[in-house]
Amino acid sequence: MNIQNKVNQLFESQLLNWDLARRNFSDLNSVRTKTVDFDNFSVQIQCNPARMVSSGAKIDAKTIAERPCFLCAENRPKEQQGVEFGDYTILVNPFPIFPKHFTIPRNEHVAQAIQPYFNDMLHLAQSLPELIVFYNGPKCGASAPDHMHFQAGSNGFLPLLGDYQRLKISFEGFGAVPVGIELFTIPNYLRTVFCVESFSVEASVEMFEIIYNQLQHGEEEPMMNVVCSYQGDKWYTFILPRGQFRPWQYTAEASSQLLVSPATVEMCGVFIVPILAHFERINRSDVKDILTQSTLKF
Repeated sequence: MNIQNKVNQLFESQLLNWDLARRNFSDLNSVRTKTVDFDNFSVQIQCNPARMVSSGAKIDAKTIAERPCFLCAENRPKEQQGVEFGDYTILVNPFPIFPKHFTIPRNEHVAQAIQPYFNDMLHLAQSLPELIVFYNGPKCGASAPDHMHFQAGSNGFLPLLGDYQRLKISFEGFGAVPVGIELFTIPNYLRTVFCVESFSVEASVEMFEIIYNQLQHGEEEPMMNVVCSYQGDKWYTFILPRGQFRPWQYTAEASSQLLVSPATVEMCGVFIVPILAHFERINRSDVKDILTQSTLKF
């Protein structure tokens, strides 16, 4: 049985046998949503109270040091089962955004970092063609920056991937790129996105390294979110360089506060708002301002 089928079986089994997961996935059917339109794309907004655990997560060094790592096997809920994939375990995420949502921690407790493991991300995407695989940097939305992990979710859910295919006809590619690579950006999108297409793992890694090194200043990992999808024998990788983690609205007072903590999902066009009053208040101007703060402009 291939990995995708095993993961599908895991999902069905966990919803039968794990009350928390079953309840939260069921609640997705009744979450409130609305859409904000821009010139050539839209942003969806989802009111999802269960995501407070992530949107409100404290990731300062003191908090991280004082809590047990919830991605390490010995600290996971006893109901949580997984599918092994090399050095990783694929787990159902009990606090979902996607109709099918998974967390994929590395089996060893090592810090969140994309560069040593980008090759693994490509192989995960190839093995899970019904899903997209994504990465939140340690300062770009990862609620466990102390433990290396990817996430995966239902293909077709994030607007970015559909926008890319729909708008691509108008793109101008970059000429000076490695053989076997197509590289694009999306103009007038409020976010900087590097879109890499390749039929080869090696070429994808080479292009990723070029972009990574261009973004890096100093020793720390450059702030970024990364999405990878494998369709029709081709890898599609989307690199979203970040300007900052949380917008000023996140810590604003009273009626100005919007608890939006941009990670990959938000940068790809789905804003998760865990507080109903904030969901009702957020508007087109807020979305534009939050995206503008969150992205790295060139």
